[in-house]
Amino acid sequence: MRDVRSDPEFLREHCIQARAVTEDGPESVRRSGLRPTHTPAVLITRGQIKQQLQKIIDLTPVDERRKAFRLLVAVLAVADERRRARFCSDGCGHWWHSLPLAGE
Repeated sequence: MRDVRSDPEFLREHCIQARAVTEDGPESVRRSGLRPTHTPAVLITRGQIKQQLQKIIDLTPVDERRKAFRLLVAVLAVADERRRARFCSDGCGHWWHSLPLAGE
């Protein structure tokens, strides 16, 4: 398994696989704790989700990359929550749906 700390593409791919959509942007920004004016937050709400996710992972200043990571984790959570409810409630093959809970 790749290390998401050194491979933001890995996290982007999972957001896409979870079927993130532009409408997930505002809730993702809220959950991430970022201000709506931070660069990753602005990008995620601009439409064309795949292109915006790519722009977010291409941000280079360290501070922006930290914000980008927080936001992408939130995007994945929002999209995955919807996907689980709609498509995976009867089982699926997503490896992250089978992770043990902390302490198990």
